[in-house]
Amino acid sequence: MILVMGGAGYIGSHTVRHLLDNGYEVIVADNLIYGHREAVDKRAKFVHADLLDSLSLNNLFKNNKIDAVIHFAAFAYVGESVSEPEKYYYNNVIGTVNLLHAMLTHSVKKIVFSSTCATYGEPQYTPIDEKHQQFPINPYGRTKLMIEQIFADYERAYGLEHIALRYFNAAGCSADSTIGESHTPETHLIPLVLQAISGQRKDIKVFGTDYDTPDGTCIRDYIHVEDLALAHRLAVEKLGTYNGCINLGTGIGTSVKEIITAAEAISGKKCPTEYAPRRAGDPARLFADNTKAKEILGWQPKYTDIKDIIQTAWDWELNRRY
Repeated sequence: MILVMGGAGYIGSHTVRHLLDNGYEVIVADNLIYGHREAVDKRAKFVHADLLDSLSLNNLFKNNKIDAVIHFAAFAYVGESVSEPEKYYYNNVIGTVNLLHAMLTHSVKKIVFSSTCATYGEPQYTPIDEKHQQFPINPYGRTKLMIEQIFADYERAYGLEHIALRYFNAAGCSADSTIGESHTPETHLIPLVLQAISGQRKDIKVFGTDYDTPDGTCIRDYIHVEDLALAHRLAVEKLGTYNGCINLGTGIGTSVKEIITAAEAISGKKCPTEYAPRRAGDPARLFADNTKAKEILGWQPKYTDIKDIIQTAWDWELNRRY
């Protein structure tokens, strides 16, 4: 049985479904602060639990025969992490130590972790590989890096088997439009663009048009959520043969203006746009070298055309269920 911590969230819920579709028994634990109970596949067992509640974590492992853990449960708003760092260090770091304590108490030593490219900080070169220096520029990124370092210490001391998957920009929704991306507040570019197109918000703000890129706007690597789900299953299956970090991205950069143009073509509607000054800390280019994911996990992203990714997100916006 695989325990998916944070399995009611965006990437977690897609991973739960993928695991179930591939024959795994799954238990989902989530405190539902940001997750959606409706997003959890009915085939999975659901338990309301919190990383900061050691008793609930202990009972989770005591009452279920868990073989491995996939850990998504974290606060993940960069701006909020700057204004409320205590919230992030307490939940993300201390919460993960609580989880590891419960795992070791019950002899569970396999974990796949939802990390982030934010651990790299300002890119020194692109595409970014796993050897790139790690100097995160916000508390959110620092919490993820600390957790990666904790795993390495636990590997040496306790034999923890771990893989940290460093995502680039998660995007898209399930192909059948039944589960998707629903954040409050929403901060991801593609849903913001689609909500502006559909009239759910006044406009989309483009921060900076004078970057050293072909059209002057930032370039990012958008990776479909179902490709992320596949990578998590493959990582679980590789535990015990590899410990460490792996980037997850397409290796393809797409600019903000290209996202807007593609979304307009798919929806057949114009996107109301407001141009604004650059935001501090936004690099011009950020995209992955995914060689390691392909070589170690045998992973190959299915969605490499940004239009295909946006199409699934648009279908979700038209059929949103939560």
